[in-house]
Amino acid sequence: MPRGRTHPESPRERLSSELERLALRAVRRVYEDLNRSLFRGALRTPAFELADATGRLGRWAGAPRSIELARALLVEHGWGVLVEVLKHEMAHQYADEVLGVRDEGPHGPTFRRVCAERGIDPRAAGAPRASAAEEHVLERVAKLLALAGSQNEHEAQAAMSAAQRLMLKHNLESVAREARPNYDFRHLGAPSGRIGESQRLLASILADHFFVEVIWVPVWRPLEGKRGSVLEVCGSPENLELAEYVHVFVNHTGERLFREYRAGDARRGARERERFLAGLMAGFREKLEAERKRSRAEGLVWRGDGALHDFFRARHPHIRMTHHRTHTGTEAYARGREAGKRLVVHRGVKAGASGGTPRLLPGKT
Repeated sequence: MPRGRTHPESPRERLSSELERLALRAVRRVYEDLNRSLFRGALRTPAFELADATGRLGRWAGAPRSIELARALLVEHGWGVLVEVLKHEMAHQYADEVLGVRDEGPHGPTFRRVCAERGIDPRAAGAPRASAAEEHVLERVAKLLALAGSQNEHEAQAAMSAAQRLMLKHNLESVAREARPNYDFRHLGAPSGRIGESQRLLASILADHFFVEVIWVPVWRPLEGKRGSVLEVCGSPENLELAEYVHVFVNHTGERLFREYRAGDARRGARERERFLAGLMAGFREKLEAERKRSRAEGLVWRGDGALHDFFRARHPHIRMTHHRTHTGTEAYARGREAGKRLVVHRGVKAGASGGTPRLLPGKT
């Protein structure tokens, strides 16, 4: 960057021509996969272009047969958002070229039906927002997590347990009312080339105890020109909010606790770190399982959300299950496991910039 320049780099400046070429190749591969899985190969591959347009994230252009994607998707929004925009434009292409529907508005009934049949978001932009009732539940959970920061161990645990039971009751009531919310997805954490045991355990914790469906999805890291994987969670807006906070909190706290453990012996490196964190996740899961048993004794039994599962399977019709070995028996794992059994998720109530409803998560920076 030239001396004295203070304004941030534009998306074009952050991507070299070679990185853009690799990214467009990755877009084409995703398009071909989606064409097979969602459209049964009915689409003809178009040209792909990157644009600096600020008014839209994507556009299907029928005359030149091209899909235009905003360059900002690669460096500002994340690969997951880019894939959703790509699906949206593929739905436009299907309605145009395969069904031959050209006399409706851009988001007319045919387009919406194509999206609904394939689990594609028909909105041009934006994400589902929590309803007033859901925001109220999050506000109550935030206040309970604030109490969970108490120095008194028993008070802290009681507050965290109360927050868990509140979310359990809220989700049980939603399923009983058949009140299907606007499900959405989020990608949690930074994309990684390798998924460690601790992160796989944390993903299973979110799936088993925080009312979301999870899957590791392949992504492209455009600024590095490499493939990677990232954790995707699907659920209602309020459950996504809580799951994301738990993911951030547990990872941050785990790193702090490992630094404290490592202070006793500086030779404890990356391998010991992963063993400690895996133990921490295992211990935290044991703690949550104990809380679940107490809820069952009170008649609060979670049997899943069928509508969410339908949404998840529409997004991911072809899922491959894998199994991984768990490494136990080391001192680092045992110390992490004991720390996990004592872990209490807590949060101070933080009002938004407008002074409105307190949010569980800090603003993204």
